[in-house]
Amino acid sequence: MPPRPSRRLVSSVISVIGFTVVASACGSKSSTKTAAPSTPAAPTTTAAPLTGELNVFAAASLTGAFNTVKTTLTSSNPSLNLSFNFAGSNALVAQITQGAPADVFASADTRNMQKLFDAGLVDAPVTFARNKLEIAVAAGNPKDITGLADLALPGVSVVLEAVGVPAGDYTRQVLAAKTIVVMPKSLETDVKSALAKVTSGEADATVVYVTDVSAGGPKLAGVAVPDADQPAIEYPIAVVKATKNRAAAQAFVASTVSGEVQRALEDAGFLPPK
Repeated sequence: MPPRPSRRLVSSVISVIGFTVVASACGSKSSTKTAAPSTPAAPTTTAAPLTGELNVFAAASLTGAFNTVKTTLTSSNPSLNLSFNFAGSNALVAQITQGAPADVFASADTRNMQKLFDAGLVDAPVTFARNKLEIAVAAGNPKDITGLADLALPGVSVVLEAVGVPAGDYTRQVLAAKTIVVMPKSLETDVKSALAKVTSGEADATVVYVTDVSAGGPKLAGVAVPDADQPAIEYPIAVVKATKNRAAAQAFVASTVSGEVQRALEDAGFLPPK
């Protein structure tokens, strides 16, 4: 009869087996754990100094609000040299893609912003405002335009924004949904150019944003587009990765989301982000 193992030996074997099982279980949990998907953090609202050169590329429809707040920002930040480049969002994308010296990009749609983000040229964008479409006509509405369908009537001269310009793309989306066929007299590079054709008498109407009509002065009047026909118009903003002044760029984005710039946008009639 073989000798029985000692209690000490049996206890040691059990301890080793137990440690192996526990270690194996822990290793299994570690290998199957997956990282939670990361979500871009919203810019901090903590006040940061705005200093140095800062070049903001912004959609033409932001001209009034951004120029208004420029005085406030430069007064409270005397070492800030702030400049704006306003144009159609698609034109700004082309400029940034070609290496134009931008620190911040504010677009009138998500599509143009997405192009830069996909190309790795901007940080994760954040929505800072919303808007609505409105028909712009000359003061007094001489052609008695009452809605989008009137833009297709004979004798009504209409200008729209070119393909790729957000306001034009939004307008074509709405017209297509309502099966309204409009033959524009011309396709303009941005909302400001389209409005200029109306105020000069070269066109009877165009479609821009509510905020553009409000800022247009006494030469313009607006004809509402029903809420049921409104597209989702969102304005995103992002720091350009090639910026040479990241701190100031981030501070400007933060102010646009929930600071002095955001207040100027609301005063100009822009809707806050959802």
